[in-house]
Amino acid sequence: MLNDIKNDAQTRMGKSIDALKHDLTRLRTGRASIALVDHIKVPYYGSDMPLNQVASVSLADARSILITPFEKTMVAPIEKAIMASDIGVTPNTAGTAIRLNMPPLTEERRKELAKHVSHEGENAKIAIRNIRRDAMQKAKDLLKDKQISEDDERRADDEIQKLTDRFVKEVDAVVKAKEDELMAI
Repeated sequence: MLNDIKNDAQTRMGKSIDALKHDLTRLRTGRASIALVDHIKVPYYGSDMPLNQVASVSLADARSILITPFEKTMVAPIEKAIMASDIGVTPNTAGTAIRLNMPPLTEERRKELAKHVSHEGENAKIAIRNIRRDAMQKAKDLLKDKQISEDDERRADDEIQKLTDRFVKEVDAVVKAKEDELMAI
């Protein structure tokens, strides 16, 4: 029973790290990345479709993304969806291709993005601590129901805390790596 609680906590903490990494891939670092436009939805025959299902998305060079719609009629809706998104880049249309040029980040914008990265890291740590709290509560409930001894409960709490510390360090490493990437010129 205790192993199930610890394994569940470890799995959920790992998912928190994955979610943080996924959220941080959307941040613009001055270099072009296809992940920047992954979350954009485009209206397509009455329903919202992910951009990569209505167009080919590729890197033209280190600072630009090339979007080629599968249908010529989709150029305008894709442009509109990009303008409405939060990526902060204006699309340039040349015929049937749309190009997103990534301007270099200003120092002020880099610091602002670094603060955002720190905030996202703090949210991930809060999620991990909530998972720790839930796991420790489950262990306390088992003790209360007399299914485990006090020593087992204390040992489980220690192991859950070590697991939490390990994942918090991993969050710090992910945040530090992203901040270093942002601050690199």
